[in-house]
Amino acid sequence: MLKDYYKLYINGEWVESESGEFFETSNPATGEVLSKVAKASKSDVDTAVTAARIAFETGKWSRFSHSKRAQVLNKIASIMRERFDELVKAEILNTGKNIPAARGQVTQAIEDFEFYAGVALTSGGRTNPMPNNFFNYTLKEPVGVCGQIIPWNYPLMMAAWKVAPALAAGCTVILKPASYTPITAYLLAEICTEAGVPAGVVNVITGSGSEIGPYMTEHEGINKIAFTGETETGKDIMSKASGTLKRVTLELGGKSPSIIFADTEIEDAVNGSLYSIFYNTGQSCEARSRIFVEESIYEEFLNRFVEKTKQLKVGDPFNKGTHVGAVISSSHEKVIDDYVKLAVEEGGTVLCGGSRPEGKEFANGYWYLPTVISDVTNESRIAQEEVFGPVVVVMKFTNEREAIEMANHSIYGLASAVWTTNHAKANRVAAKINAGIVMINSPISAFPGTPFGGYKQSGFGRELSLETFDLYTETKSVVSYVGEKQLNMFGL
Repeated sequence: MLKDYYKLYINGEWVESESGEFFETSNPATGEVLSKVAKASKSDVDTAVTAARIAFETGKWSRFSHSKRAQVLNKIASIMRERFDELVKAEILNTGKNIPAARGQVTQAIEDFEFYAGVALTSGGRTNPMPNNFFNYTLKEPVGVCGQIIPWNYPLMMAAWKVAPALAAGCTVILKPASYTPITAYLLAEICTEAGVPAGVVNVITGSGSEIGPYMTEHEGINKIAFTGETETGKDIMSKASGTLKRVTLELGGKSPSIIFADTEIEDAVNGSLYSIFYNTGQSCEARSRIFVEESIYEEFLNRFVEKTKQLKVGDPFNKGTHVGAVISSSHEKVIDDYVKLAVEEGGTVLCGGSRPEGKEFANGYWYLPTVISDVTNESRIAQEEVFGPVVVVMKFTNEREAIEMANHSIYGLASAVWTTNHAKANRVAAKINAGIVMINSPISAFPGTPFGGYKQSGFGRELSLETFDLYTETKSVVSYVGEKQLNMFGL
């Protein structure tokens, strides 16, 4: 059961915000209010930072053995499995996504903690070759207090992507979920405490991103900021973090391409491309929202793709037959619709969708039909700017070189897909695409252990992998002289 009111979670306790202010979080599928949520101010950030700083500098967590931290992370995963249905329900209510999406994302959140439990056990320093009579080893030490700012599209999964590696490394955390979707972040904090995470190690604060986000970024008591969200905010974070030379990880926007070659299994490419854009109602940073199809199969692919798009069931997220759920808010629904109208102004043809669905079940909440657009150029705004909704543009290419050039023609470089039965071609093209993730004959981009992150203005740093653990640690080099003869470098 959801609470009527969620306070801030600081130092292992539920605490009221200093101002006493709150905001409401709603169900996007119905527009109904779910809960009231405490609205943090800068002073609440200070309180959370103090708790996290004390927990890091004088507490047990950063001094726990690797095996002890691994035990706790596995316990977190175990409790999450016990509360699986509760977490899925909360995620659906707060996001409007359908059952398969919510179940898959909660499952991966659990697996993230299990993965980083293993990382905690196996990661460490190393010894390095040195001249005679010298010995060098390195230590991996936690970076410190980490501010983690997560988006609304994958609330629990994004929290796990950030909290799990930070805990594995021995850091303490101040987690700021998006105001639209704070509920599962608070559930995760409860679970962490139940699993044995000491007070002050995991803190959750909610409030205005425009107020407390920049304050966290500039705060001298925070050693690292990890942010997932849109690119302009990422740029601002990077600028503000420079004042204290914080460690920064940015996982930002995308306008990811799918390249469909004529030698592909066309039905597989259609099905995969369908999932790649309309999964999670298109509200994914790595959604493949630009589809490039080789000219000789363009019409066949497009006809099949549109036909199947029209068959997608939009509706109640709790209905097991639903493919596409609600969009996050009324304002975001308008953003999506404005982009579709812009595409038409740019000469585009809306082949299906392009509006809010009709019917009583859509009278409330926020909805948009899966939309396919053709007849636009790769330079158009609809092909270059991130819509973050169930909207895809389909264009044709004539040869491999042109396909690569079109795919790379973007300020972003997060994800991409290549569809072909020629494996030499697939790997050749993958090597030339400027993106952090390339999928070959598959729509699925993320598994625990696979690095997730982008090139160019899609950010830097990697999530979900061994590389992520390194981003939450400092490397200390220890050099020892072990020779019998004393060193006298000046010869005095």
